Amino acid sequence: MRTLPFTLFLLFYSSAFFAQSANLTFSLSEAIQYAYDHNLNVKIAKENILDAEAQIVERRSRGIPTLNGTINFQHYLKVPVAALPNQIEEVIRLGNGGTLPPDYSNQASFVLRNSLNAGLDLNALIFDGSYFTALKAAKAFKEYVGQELVAQERSVRDQVVAAYLPPLIVDENLKILAKNITNLEGMLTETKATYEAGFIEQLDVDRLQLSLANLRTEVDNLTRQKELALNYLKFMMGYPVNEPLTISDNLDDLLNLATDDDLTAPVNYLNRPEYRVAQTGMKLHEYNIRVNKDGYLPSVSGFVNYQYGYQGNSLFGDDGFWVPTSVAGLRINVPIFDGFNKKAKIERAKIAMEIDRKRISMLEQSIQLEVTNARTEYLTALERTQSQEKNVALAQKIYDTTQIKYRSGVGSSIEVTQAEQALYQTQQNFIQARYQLLVTKQNLDTVLGK
Repeated sequence: MRTLPFTLFLLFYSSAFFAQSANLTFSLSEAIQYAYDHNLNVKIAKENILDAEAQIVERRSRGIPTLNGTINFQHYLKVPVAALPNQIEEVIRLGNGGTLPPDYSNQASFVLRNSLNAGLDLNALIFDGSYFTALKAAKAFKEYVGQELVAQERSVRDQVVAAYLPPLIVDENLKILAKNITNLEGMLTETKATYEAGFIEQLDVDRLQLSLANLRTEVDNLTRQKELALNYLKFMMGYPVNEPLTISDNLDDLLNLATDDDLTAPVNYLNRPEYRVAQTGMKLHEYNIRVNKDGYLPSVSGFVNYQYGYQGNSLFGDDGFWVPTSVAGLRINVPIFDGFNKKAKIERAKIAMEIDRKRISMLEQSIQLEVTNARTEYLTALERTQSQEKNVALAQKIYDTTQIKYRSGVGSSIEVTQAEQALYQTQQNFIQARYQLLVTKQNLDTVLGK
């Protein structure tokens, strides 16, 4: 009887645990890490690194001795014959008293019906000028795809950050709306009591009720907007869209002001992953030129072959015999003329390297322009945020004063409504300014390669 309640408890606890674990909460850093693990573009970039590692093994294998075993069996269904020269016929006549034997034939076979050979072939590269260069190029290619992974992760990070911020803005708006609704509900309660006492008109109550209804409608709209924003964040993270997700950071957690170095230090191009990718690409062009130039050098390889063979008219019969054979040697390949193939490849590699050099120069100019513009945009957003913060304080002061005047009977409800709308608009402007400041700071970090 005790087992059943305990089992029910385990079922309830496990279901509650899974329900809780399904509703995951992410900070911005956790969302970025989740995207690194689940974003398909990042996964493809990681697969490219594995492919580059396999290419290094493939290139290295050319310099490692290879050993192959062979077995060859051959059975003649009809043994080939050959015509004997006339000189042999003359020799036979001389040895047989001037006549040919009765069973003489001028056709003879020089092979046996069955042959079986088993052997081992050992081949080793002794010298090839392009081998070590190609191996270095393969290692440089691995570095290249590694830089591509960093660039892809940076791109994914920026996308997740851009998708993470809108839900935060919606949360900030919802917090302010909740505060405004609470204040307005209290004022509406006071206004209704004043109206019931006969000191104000119904119109004053209606205005407040309309304002309260508009705020509640805005809350519903923002709630739906947050759901859409979270769905987009899930997509950027590679997170299941149908699964619940919440965010834990807020604007204050993420809003870090730029340092003096961020705004004045010289641009370090190497901090940008795409610039490092371009630099590694130049190195690959250099290796490509060297590989083709090394193709003009002779190459030397050695080989050893050992075979053990059987020949006979019957398979493994008494008329057959086994013969061992072994041979060793060197192969020297001297390139003489290839129809200008390597020369054309070298020229193309030089042209490609020169094109990439110009692209790197353009990239440096682009990065410099991006940093300059990002710094200007950040300073503009910072000034606007500071200005809007002062405006909020002033609008709040005006609204509080208008409420005091209205409660004292020296102000009108129209003044309260106007001050209320001005406060709401100023609050929205301040939130938008903080959001823009956060966006410009994130953009500044991106163009600086932080």
